[in-house]
Amino acid sequence: MQFQAVLSNQHHPESGVVTVPFPIPRAEYDNTIALLGPLEIGDAVRRDCHIDEVSGGFPVLKQLERINVNLDELDYLAKRLDSFDDYEKTEFQGMASRLDLHGVDEFINLTFCCQEVTVVTDFNNLESLGRRHYLTLGGGASMEEMQGRDFRSVALELLDGEVGRVTPYGVVYDNGFEMSQLYDGHSFPQYRYEDCLMEVEMSSRYAPPDSPAAYLYLPVSQTQIERTMLRVGINNYGDLCLRFLESELPEEVDAALDFENENLTDLNEMCRTIQPLNQAEREKLGAVILFTKPEQAGQIANLAKELEQFDYVPKVRTPEEYGKYMIMDSGHYEYDENLVGYIDFAKYGKEHVENEQGQFNDRGYVAYQGTLRLDELMQGDPAENMGQQMNME
Repeated sequence: MQFQAVLSNQHHPESGVVTVPFPIPRAEYDNTIALLGPLEIGDAVRRDCHIDEVSGGFPVLKQLERINVNLDELDYLAKRLDSFDDYEKTEFQGMASRLDLHGVDEFINLTFCCQEVTVVTDFNNLESLGRRHYLTLGGGASMEEMQGRDFRSVALELLDGEVGRVTPYGVVYDNGFEMSQLYDGHSFPQYRYEDCLMEVEMSSRYAPPDSPAAYLYLPVSQTQIERTMLRVGINNYGDLCLRFLESELPEEVDAALDFENENLTDLNEMCRTIQPLNQAEREKLGAVILFTKPEQAGQIANLAKELEQFDYVPKVRTPEEYGKYMIMDSGHYEYDENLVGYIDFAKYGKEHVENEQGQFNDRGYVAYQGTLRLDELMQGDPAENMGQQMNME
């Protein structure tokens, strides 16, 4: 947790308060929205959360007290601050105090440029001060150049040439600072805060080409999807245009999907299903995809749920290798190595492949052992896989 805020409804203070830790843990996001519901705050777009108090590791954020903010803006700000080291925290707080910021949008934009300023908390070590200032200015130097540089002179040049502004967090030297304007008050700048399986860009089909896009880091809750859509003015799934950016999924998943024709709900459910799988299970899923040839995210999600119905032997690519695996390593037989010259591994493996209707592919050997037809297995529960899109109007 970077900070926590006590939130209320400015127009109905009698409704009470809710204390929210930021950043909001992924698993607690929907619960947090539900807690704010009785206070009639926490809207996806409006700044309706009145900050009664802020506490935690960033005292400068007390400058947000007694104003109204948007919940997701506070959450995004906390995620940005969560990546800061101690000196970046000093830079952020020093410059926020120096500029006397009071808007959460201003604080968000500051996180992208506060690293341009120098904040001095100790004037006794000029060598260290100069080194820090040189690195802040973006001095690209090799280790040898750094070792030979006179950082005391760099520090003295700073102190003699620029007026520092005293703040509770140190003396701030602007270095020609210009405030970033990356956040426009609607769409958050691209920023991957935590591990995800897929990053997609979301925009409206009918918006002008230069309109801001939104970014989703799947899997997320359905609530987060809908709120992100509303922030960029998308009220209906039919208006939604997706662009695939990055993926941590098995390469077979990416190759199987036609992202332009996928819907966001199915992509998100697919990522949610794959996320708990360990590395070996994800490799098995890749092999199963090569075997079954799904064409939609919903089908891949169903395969991920039913992996135990497939036999998979990694790195086995010929009947002979499969025969050796079955006899020597599968544990189905008591193997006597003295009989190796008398066993036709290739024949044994071929018979098993034919009986199992298995397949060799780039991952290894795969065979399906379930009772449903593969198309039925991939279709899954019809009630769960209709791919219905919610009309949010």
